[in-house]
Amino acid sequence: MPDLDLLSTFLEIYRGGSITAAAARRGVSQPAVSGRLARLEEQIGEPLFVRSRRGAIPTERAYELARRIGTHLDELNGALDSGDADGLGHRGTVHLAGPSDLMALRVVPALAPLTARGLRLRITLGLAEELLAALAAARVDLVVSSVRPRLENISATPFADEEFVLVGPPSLARTVDQARLAAEPVRALAHLPLVAYGEELPIVRRYWRSEFGRRPPNPVAVTMPDLRGVLAAVVAGAGVSVLPRYLAEPALATGSVEALHQPRVRPLNTLYLASRGGAPANPAAAVVHRHLTERAREWELL
Repeated sequence: MPDLDLLSTFLEIYRGGSITAAAARRGVSQPAVSGRLARLEEQIGEPLFVRSRRGAIPTERAYELARRIGTHLDELNGALDSGDADGLGHRGTVHLAGPSDLMALRVVPALAPLTARGLRLRITLGLAEELLAALAAARVDLVVSSVRPRLENISATPFADEEFVLVGPPSLARTVDQARLAAEPVRALAHLPLVAYGEELPIVRRYWRSEFGRRPPNPVAVTMPDLRGVLAAVVAGAGVSVLPRYLAEPALATGSVEALHQPRVRPLNTLYLASRGGAPANPAAAVVHRHLTERAREWELL
């Protein structure tokens, strides 16, 4: 089993995006970090990063490992850190950003107990790209992101998974030829208008590509950067969309929408907590980061 020092070094490389950044965070030389990474990769039996001009690019094995150990190492470091023993971190202000639906239905309720202890939250809502740019520009402290950040000096901690489901109103579901859907799903669904989260169809496009191997050719009826609004438009009959199951489940249960496609493997998307550099420098942001990663374990799949 790898020791904690090797795992901690790996996590610093993963979150900082480079061996140089990890060495600075750990207070050791770059060769020392490279050596620890080499020992960990030898123990695991496969590479964890691909070196490039952009830094250290995580492999799929690295994503999996970071998700499994990140929260536990953060908790251990937090237990050993007496810097917030007097609770000062709970009395600070955190500028937190993320998608409106997830913030309203999961993130803010999870953080509400901290506000009773003096924490102040300033919430910014929007799409992942613009919020991550705001993080890089130091306009916010933390971003809940549905895409893994690729910006320099932005670290990302995987903290929850969401499952996607393709849904539509019963009136449109009845127009799908089931035999064609099994044989030619893109053509079987091509006549259905889409209700999308953004102009680039970020969620719908990802579903089509992962499940059907190509972009959707469908016409776009409505674009709205709020998944609760997307669901409302689908229920009203404006079109079909891809939504997180936690959001669509009540409408599925009442029959307001129907699942139009049954994947063999559940399509999942990892959510990330993004911050500048490594761990948040703002003590209050560090408290929020730790609290969300702990609470996310209770959510299971979103």
